[in-house]
Amino acid sequence: MFRQSGRWIRVGIEGGLLSALILVTHCANYADVFVTGKIYFLDPDCYARMTRARMVFEHPGLVVRRHQFENFPAGISPHTTAPLDYLIAGLAGCLRPLTAQPLDLAGAIVSPLLALIGGWFLFWWTRERPWPGRYLALLTYGLSAILVHGTALGRPDHQALLVVTLMVAFAAEWRLQEASSSGWSVAAALGWGFSLWISLYEPLLFFVIALFCLLLARKYSLGTRSRRIEWLVLLGILLIAAAVERRCPAWPGAQPFFTNWSATVGELRSLSLTNRIWLEWCGGLLLLAPLLLLVAIRRGKIPLTMIILLVAAFFLTLWEVRWGYYLALLFVLTIPAQLEVVRQKWIVILVLALSLWPLLQFWDEQLWPNDKELARRVQNRREAVEWRLAASSLGDPGHAAVMTPWWIAPATAYWSGQPVVAGSSHESLPGIVESACFFLATSPAEAREILRRHEVRWVLTADGERVAENSAAILGRPGSPDALCRILDRWPSRAPIFLSLRGENAACKVYLFRDSQ
Repeated sequence: MFRQSGRWIRVGIEGGLLSALILVTHCANYADVFVTGKIYFLDPDCYARMTRARMVFEHPGLVVRRHQFENFPAGISPHTTAPLDYLIAGLAGCLRPLTAQPLDLAGAIVSPLLALIGGWFLFWWTRERPWPGRYLALLTYGLSAILVHGTALGRPDHQALLVVTLMVAFAAEWRLQEASSSGWSVAAALGWGFSLWISLYEPLLFFVIALFCLLLARKYSLGTRSRRIEWLVLLGILLIAAAVERRCPAWPGAQPFFTNWSATVGELRSLSLTNRIWLEWCGGLLLLAPLLLLVAIRRGKIPLTMIILLVAAFFLTLWEVRWGYYLALLFVLTIPAQLEVVRQKWIVILVLALSLWPLLQFWDEQLWPNDKELARRVQNRREAVEWRLAASSLGDPGHAAVMTPWWIAPATAYWSGQPVVAGSSHESLPGIVESACFFLATSPAEAREILRRHEVRWVLTADGERVAENSAAILGRPGSPDALCRILDRWPSRAPIFLSLRGENAACKVYLFRDSQ
């Protein structure tokens, strides 16, 4: 009995330490999220997600299939889906008695909570793995720069939910290739099913690769009882998803200017092999991984399917950074098996030090930034506060469209409650282009026609040079020194007669559009 009690005490201590590590790393940016008593989010897409969550929170049962709050007045059919909307809204309902900002607080903490759930699952899944591989996997999960970024405080994004659902799917497929199991079949179906519901991009490609590997490996039958359970549960989830969503997301890249826009989005850029960030994502063990994985395959420690998924994720990450979340996730799952092939203890200790060093270096820079980085963070917070004050002051009771630089458009829509011309997703590209054309316009007639076309009432603008640079990147042409964004920022008295200055602060100027012939 005492031995059993000691075991549970050890499990409790280990689980508590892992939970503390996850919360510390994922909430390290709290000063950027909780500012002057308000809650701010990290990315433009997060504000679009929170606008959806607010609609669901205010109208339970609603499924948001169209965004009229961006790319106004045409709107868009978004790629985002209902599960995360309702997760945020449900969490907000639980927080309502505790805070005056339940929805914002739910959006801020939902991703760290998902990371915590993922950490507990990994803790349980690796329970039979020996030291030190198990603990290195858990530490890497809690310290990985990209996994923390994807599930950070103030980042309510579908990738946070995908990290958990795909972790379950990958882990379940691993177990099913070791032994048939009805329980793991249901887990695999739930993992794949909800991943495909959340997004038909990354999960679909991983699912196809895994299925193709199983078809090639004849020793894994797809017609066993446990596999039939998996297919039935998976089909049920997909049918429910289709009945709820009732639409197909638009395929990215089919629009003009998509290439220009994608070049401005960090997650869509390619990554070089020599970039130090690989080590900040996976740790120094990544340098030895090819050799260790090869030995692990030969000794039967890792199913070949997992290696193929890992290799595919690696090459996809070279193409687009956004795949790095799943590369790091797959790599973490393989860490215990990699270290099992190392027999000498002194080599194990060396490998542990090599793996953890770049991760700890990254967190040293994050937790104790230099003066330049600290000043940048303070400036970003100040600009966010002032832009929020300007957007919140619009106060129109009806739909009065707002023209604003595209990357700040989702936040403007969320804070003001008014629709915006631009957006931050590829579906909003027509509005993004119109916004860029407006701010680079040199002809008052051209600018007025754009505002008329989009039924704009308010124009909000920021640093003229930054707006001109980003707008020029979208359109693929340089901006004129007399571009409208520079005039509105520097010389309000020279603004076209149909735009009158109604307010300003250090970060933003607010103009009222009066369309008079």
